[in-house]
Amino acid sequence: MRSNQKFHTNKENKMSGVDILGYSAGFITTLTFLPQVIKTYKEKSARDISLNMFLIAAINETMWIVYGFLKNDMVIVLTNAVVLVMSLTMIYFKLKYNKVAKVELE
Repeated sequence: MRSNQKFHTNKENKMSGVDILGYSAGFITTLTFLPQVIKTYKEKSARDISLNMFLIAAINETMWIVYGFLKNDMVIVLTNAVVLVMSLTMIYFKLKYNKVAKVELE
């Protein structure tokens, strides 16, 4: 952790309610795309998945990561980095499974 990172701490240097809320929200955020990643991997099909949605999500998460670094907020950086990995995974699955589907049709 960077020494200039700001946390809302009380006199005993314990995490405040604001930090707990941030970490909790961040943890839940990292789970958003996980069910879709698992389902797509198991079914080996991304036919009904919107590529544009995950491209936009990846751009958005990248911007949040940059913002988090600029604000020295590692909660924002880490949670969005995890979601970015899942978005990129879905983009990969979409491209990979679309190619497989086209080959099977031929």
